[in-house]
Amino acid sequence: MSAIALEHVSKHWGAAVAVDDASFAAPAGSFVVLLGPSGCGKSTTLRMIAGLDTPSAGRILIDGRDVTQLPPAQRRISMVFQSYALFPHLDVRENILFGLKVRREPARDHARRLARVADLLGLSQLLDRKPAQLSGGQQQRVALGRAIIAETPVCLMDEPLSNLDAQLRHEMRREIRALQQKLGITMVYVTHDQTEAMSMADQVVLLNAGRIEQDAAPAELYARPATLFAARFIGTPPMNIVSAPGRDDLKLGVRPEHVRIADAGGLAAVVQSAEYFGADTIVTCSAGADTIAARVPGRHELAPGTAVSLQWDADARHFFDAATGRRRDDIRSGQVEAPHPASQRERRTTP
Repeated sequence: MSAIALEHVSKHWGAAVAVDDASFAAPAGSFVVLLGPSGCGKSTTLRMIAGLDTPSAGRILIDGRDVTQLPPAQRRISMVFQSYALFPHLDVRENILFGLKVRREPARDHARRLARVADLLGLSQLLDRKPAQLSGGQQQRVALGRAIIAETPVCLMDEPLSNLDAQLRHEMRREIRALQQKLGITMVYVTHDQTEAMSMADQVVLLNAGRIEQDAAPAELYARPATLFAARFIGTPPMNIVSAPGRDDLKLGVRPEHVRIADAGGLAAVVQSAEYFGADTIVTCSAGADTIAARVPGRHELAPGTAVSLQWDADARHFFDAATGRRRDDIRSGQVEAPHPASQRERRTTP
């Protein structure tokens, strides 16, 4: 049985559609990420799961029980907000225990549950401090602790790391994922950051303009994007999308890391820029009306205007319907022209 299931859920605000016919299931004990750009409906979806917003249509089930019309307190969930929502006048101990006291859970269990959570999150030495005396990462741990101490089977998280700097975000991603796996809880996590989604999730639900573009494991999103939007949203830099030679009904996609640069033998192009990032260089080229990026290992100093040849293997290509944007898996190699794959000799000499 799925821990959470949405069945044809929609949310309208007057004429505006925030979520449009969304259906997905989160298996028990899984880490599910709702991913997408600002305004795509991911936070609204999370709020409907939490009971903070009511769907305009559809059903929401938690552990097989229809909770669509139930208030948050009856859904057996916990939630971590973007703002942390810590009480500045309460110390760490009281912030973590606040929910238990409001729900009037037995006081005899408080000390045991607090000790367990504080030990899990490394807060045992900070229980007497106020939020203002904590770093951003420590405040986030307190917010996590307040959710975990509830001992609910489902935890919802709404962009919890957006207020942290890059280094702290990286550390907290690992901590949250490790904590979820250790506790075995089902976690639904909202973010616009594909790095968080790809590195943390068992399952990614990618949304765009209120609709689900793709619901898949991170590896599937990368290897087989279902739509042009998914292809461009996942990957850094995003997938190159160009016109398919000889086929007006198709778009051709190839990821920058699968593009090779050679002197001859492929698609003629001209370098626009070369950006060095340490481990690799992003070389952006123009080829006719198309712009194509190549992500090549190491440092490559290519001046703008340099003539190059771009190559990729046939199995690195993705095809999409030009009208609908949907993936086309029925296209055979011989049906579309492509830059000639590098020969073995060329591969040895290509950067």
